[in-house]
Amino acid sequence: MSWVIKLLQKSVFPLSAVGTFLGGSLILKDYLSGGKYSGDVKAYGKTVIVTGANTGIGKAVAKELAKRGARVILACRDVEKCSQAMADIYMESANRNLVCKKCDLASFASVRNFARSVCESERHIDILINNAGVMRCPKTYTENGLEMQMGVNHFGHFLLTMLLLDKMKASGNSRIINVTSIAHTRGEINFDDLNSAKHYDSTKAYEQSKLANMLFTNELARRLQGTNMTANAVYPGLCSTEIGRHMSVSKSVSGSFFSPINWLFLKSPTEGAQTIVYCALDPSLEKVSGKYFVNLKETESVPKANDEKVAKRLWAISEHWTHLNS
Repeated sequence: MSWVIKLLQKSVFPLSAVGTFLGGSLILKDYLSGGKYSGDVKAYGKTVIVTGANTGIGKAVAKELAKRGARVILACRDVEKCSQAMADIYMESANRNLVCKKCDLASFASVRNFARSVCESERHIDILINNAGVMRCPKTYTENGLEMQMGVNHFGHFLLTMLLLDKMKASGNSRIINVTSIAHTRGEINFDDLNSAKHYDSTKAYEQSKLANMLFTNELARRLQGTNMTANAVYPGLCSTEIGRHMSVSKSVSGSFFSPINWLFLKSPTEGAQTIVYCALDPSLEKVSGKYFVNLKETESVPKANDEKVAKRLWAISEHWTHLNS
């Protein structure tokens, strides 16, 4: 028996150290995640559109809103994956008021068809969450000849938003949330090569598209002044989702090696969804517009994200390139 006691005595310190490490890791992860939106606001009677809702943050947002009683329209490029996501969300929310619709942001025709369909079928649209995105992909082009990241992340969402605007204005107090990235702080709008035709750098193209999200949000908010609509931008944080599939670390063996570290420093999709849900529903933000939110808090961005001259020029180009008024 004495050997058992000695073994236990020797194990006390290692086990205590492990317990302390694990406990500290959980506390640190909770701090880094920004916490959970604690508001008990329900969304019964509200119709919400979430782009890219078949996976990652978009799916998590759709699930959170479905649990709160919203009618959720999942706007996705892949209808089969959209249908599976809808089934998963129903199983967790018991909300049958879910709709799956095709919306390929890399195709202006698809965006127009989607917008026409929801405007005809829905009595009102209360919340639009522009979440879908492409990150650091190889040089590819949309159906309309636009560089894929700028085409999907900015131009596709710009067109979708503008086509839904009248319906949302007529719906009452409506909200638009554009999901951006911290990468916008490093971005530059290169008007001399906006479509990356002369030179393509996947990182710079992504950063440009995310800065475009910010400029679009702020210009839209200015144009919505005096209406019952708001527009805000959200950075959900570094999240473990499929959006990073084109990055080299995701393809390498080292990616699995860093998995424990990723768990600590990367948010889950559910954690990343919290600030988006907060901006979509919280009563305190009913009149708040043109702001940037991180970890459930309004946050100051970089000056170039609020450059009104650049924003207006980008807006004019966006109207022209999307053939908005034709």
